[in-house]
Amino acid sequence: MDRYNRQTMLPEIGAAGQEKIRRAKVLLVGVGGLGSPIALYLTGAGIGTLGLVDDDVVDHSNLQRQVLYAEDELGLSKAEQARQRLERLNSEVHIQTYPYRLTAENADSLIAPYDLVIDGCDNFATRYLINDACVRLGKIYVYGSIRAFDGQVAVFNHPEHPVNYRTLYPDEEEMLSMPAPPKGVMGVTPGVVGCVEACEALKVITGFGEPLIGKLWTIDLRTMQSNIILL
Repeated sequence: MDRYNRQTMLPEIGAAGQEKIRRAKVLLVGVGGLGSPIALYLTGAGIGTLGLVDDDVVDHSNLQRQVLYAEDELGLSKAEQARQRLERLNSEVHIQTYPYRLTAENADSLIAPYDLVIDGCDNFATRYLINDACVRLGKIYVYGSIRAFDGQVAVFNHPEHPVNYRTLYPDEEEMLSMPAPPKGVMGVTPGVVGCVEACEALKVITGFGEPLIGKLWTIDLRTMQSNIILL
C-alpha cells in the first residue's frame, strides 16, 4: 500500500476506496490528447483493469499534447505504445488493448465487460456510439470534449440521474452534418480536461465528493472562467 498511501490517507478514499479502485474496470475510448492524462492518472491511482480503444498510430503532430508518446514511437500503434508506457508506470494494473475503431458492430461487446466508459475521442459519431451502448448496457459514461482553449465534462447515464449524451445533443443528424471544427488546440487543454475526467471516474468509483451527475462543467482556459450547467 506504500504506492497509494498519499491517496489512502485521504478520509474520502482510505483503504476501502482503494480497494474499489483496484476492482474497477474502466474502458477508455481514444488514447490521444484527452486519453493520455486519463490513462496516466488512472494507472497511477491503481485502477484494476484499463481497456484502451484506439486504431491510430503515433504522429509527429501528436507530441505537442499527447504526453503518453515519444519521438521514437512515430508510426507505431497508440494503443500498444500506451500499454507499454502504462505498464512501466504501474505493473499492478491490467492493461487490455483494442487497436481498432469502436463501431456499431463491436460497441456492445467492447463495453459490456467494463464498469464505466471514459470519453477520450474527438468526434460526434463515436460519442453517440458510446452513449447508446452505455444506455443499452446500463454503464456510466464519463464524457469530455475540447476545442482550442475550451473544454467540457459530464457524467452521463448514472443511476441517480440518467441523463445521457442525447440529452445534451439530441439531434444526431444535425451534429454529424456540421463542418469539422478547426483542429487548433492548446496542448494543455486536453491535459486539464482529461484530468477532470479521470477525477470524475475516481469519484464515481469510490463514491466521494459530488460527481458531475446531471451537470455539465465547462472551462475557458483563456480566462479561467468555469461554469456548471444543470442538465
